[in-house]
Amino acid sequence: MKKAEVGRFSISPDEDSSSYSSNSDFNYSYPTKQAALKSHYADVDPENQNFLLESNLGKKKYETDFHPGTTSFGMSVFNLSNAIVGSGILGLSYAMANTGIALFIILLTFVSIFSLYSVHLLLKTANEGGSLSYEQLGHKAFGMVGKLAASGSITMQNIGAMSSYLFIVKYELPLVIKALMNIEDTTGLWYLNGDYLVLLVSLLLILPLSLLKNLGYLGYTSGLSLLCMLFFLIVVICKKFEIACPFEDAVNSTFIEPTASLPYMAFNTTDDSCKPHYFFFNSQTVYAVPILTFSFVCHPAILPIYEELKDRSRRRMMNVSKISFFAMFLMYLFAALFGYLTFFEKVESELLHTYSKVLGADILLLIVRLAVLMAVTLTVPVVIFPIRSSITQLFCPTKDFTWWRHGLITISILAFTNVLVIFVPTIRDIFGFIGASAAAMLIFILPSAFYIKLVKKESMKSVQKIGALLFLLSGVVVMIGSMVLIILDWVHNAH
Repeated sequence: MKKAEVGRFSISPDEDSSSYSSNSDFNYSYPTKQAALKSHYADVDPENQNFLLESNLGKKKYETDFHPGTTSFGMSVFNLSNAIVGSGILGLSYAMANTGIALFIILLTFVSIFSLYSVHLLLKTANEGGSLSYEQLGHKAFGMVGKLAASGSITMQNIGAMSSYLFIVKYELPLVIKALMNIEDTTGLWYLNGDYLVLLVSLLLILPLSLLKNLGYLGYTSGLSLLCMLFFLIVVICKKFEIACPFEDAVNSTFIEPTASLPYMAFNTTDDSCKPHYFFFNSQTVYAVPILTFSFVCHPAILPIYEELKDRSRRRMMNVSKISFFAMFLMYLFAALFGYLTFFEKVESELLHTYSKVLGADILLLIVRLAVLMAVTLTVPVVIFPIRSSITQLFCPTKDFTWWRHGLITISILAFTNVLVIFVPTIRDIFGFIGASAAAMLIFILPSAFYIKLVKKESMKSVQKIGALLFLLSGVVVMIGSMVLIILDWVHNAH
């Protein structure tokens, strides 16, 4: 589940309050001169400190008082790990099945390193630009166009995250109900139709929570989501040693209940299909990079976590980022590897759904499903919050709060997402499209573009600027290439 940042902030009336990617109220304040002299930005040169201070001139005292971060290093690592891990983990085994183990590890390594490099660019740009808002950096760099690009990318990423959460509800809730009610024949039962269940959950649970003005208490779902994914990873590893391949050989096993709902039992599986591939290419390989980029997007959470970090400096925040990215690298690798080595070429685009076709009514799997369903259902309102705030700031930033506008925007966002979930065929398409577009913008293009524009002390011939330019160009290639190949795959499958 792609959530985001934890921590509490409050936004001063004249500051841009465009949000990030989820779970928090945001709180911006810029350091005063005294704070700068105390080296809270110890790795920033004096010229940059003066630039930061100039943005405070003429502001009221309560708006410029420096509030030092209170979040410890360890808790910041936990918060950033929460921001990274998300529903993308469910699609990684599918990506590995369509690339092979070796190629997947290479791609995973490069995407994680590139994501970490973009964090470095973002933090340095934030210090130079004097803003801890992604959208404000865009506005400082390219005016309204930059602000719209940042806000639009964050909104698209959040809508993609919401869609992936509701896809999990669509896939998993019917199986949970079927297992709990011990139903064999599902023909004609509306309450086992995933589309109806998504609408019902959205109307009865998600909408009332989303209409609240303050969603701060739902920030605890961030930790819950991480725990659910850790539990999911443990189950994936354990099930690898429990499920035999070929699957038809395991029909008589005590842990598999062969029924008409288990299509894998009908396959003529050969020994070749139970051998791992190390380098593999097919029409679905194009989805691998977008799924990986979707899984590593956490960049709208970086600046709020940086703001909250105790004894903060850019170097300290980079250490937080390195530990978090390495931990998620290992988690993603193990989830993808053990999921793939369990099902090989039969793995689906949503791994959890694949288990149900082989295990049937497995108690441990049922617990995993319930935990994941609870986490994603409570996280959707958190993700709606920044989208609604961003839309409000773009179209009516100076108007007072009204319930009718608040409700209309909320219902529109939720309705649009439900339409996507009902009519888009698979979660793979959500991972692919959002990963190729919004995720590529947030990881590759925007941080490097903001860095090139706002970091004035380095010339365009410097190694840092050349590196950022190459990073920008690689992001454009990844985005355009992935989008073209995904669209071609859609056109081919349509015929």
